[in-house]
Amino acid sequence: MSYSLLLPVHISAGVVGILSGAAAMSFRKGGPRHTLAGKVFVAAMLALGSSAVYLALMKHQMSNVLGGTFAFYLVATAWATARRRDGETSIFDWVALLVPLLVGIALWISGLEVVYGHTRPANGVPVGMYFFMGSVMLLAAAGDIRMLVGGGVFGAKRIVRHLWRMCFGLFIATGSFFPGQQQVFPAWLRGSSVLFVPALLPLVLLIFWLFRVWFTNTYRKKGVRPQAAGAD
Repeated sequence: MSYSLLLPVHISAGVVGILSGAAAMSFRKGGPRHTLAGKVFVAAMLALGSSAVYLALMKHQMSNVLGGTFAFYLVATAWATARRRDGETSIFDWVALLVPLLVGIALWISGLEVVYGHTRPANGVPVGMYFFMGSVMLLAAAGDIRMLVGGGVFGAKRIVRHLWRMCFGLFIATGSFFPGQQQVFPAWLRGSSVLFVPALLPLVLLIFWLFRVWFTNTYRKKGVRPQAAGAD
């Protein structure tokens, strides 16, 4: 598929992903509307991640290649977590583990090269972003290793694994769109800090849901099975 044909697909997938992710967070968790919105979100984010990697390769933007790969990994592993029962793992998890491990190490190396002056930040990416995203990826890899060594995840831990990966995948989409694509917004809004509010909102909601899952009995009592959604 040519660049000119794939770009509209990429943009459409991003818009659908952001809207369906927001809807999944708004609907009652475990309900049919939440589940439907979550399925749309997964499909859109997988399309967004894969198209981002292809487009970034064509433009030699390695930072976007890594970001698209990580977004695809997060949503795919969150979806797999939601589809399984407690304690289930597969060869898919061993293969998927390589993504955050290798990408996280690559980002840390790139960040150190920028710090020591061996190279310049790609596409104006702040040097701190290399270490932030690299650390998140390595934490995801550590979670995968812990899950595989422990024979899977159970109960609230499985919900948390599904939850944070979906929300962080949505954060990658909102962060790429609102601050990263300011040319699509009116001139008076470009450069405004207001655009960082929707960009960071998935992280705020992620913290809220993590506290609710860990420190309340809502999900433990109801035994809610996480679905493929933006937050659960």
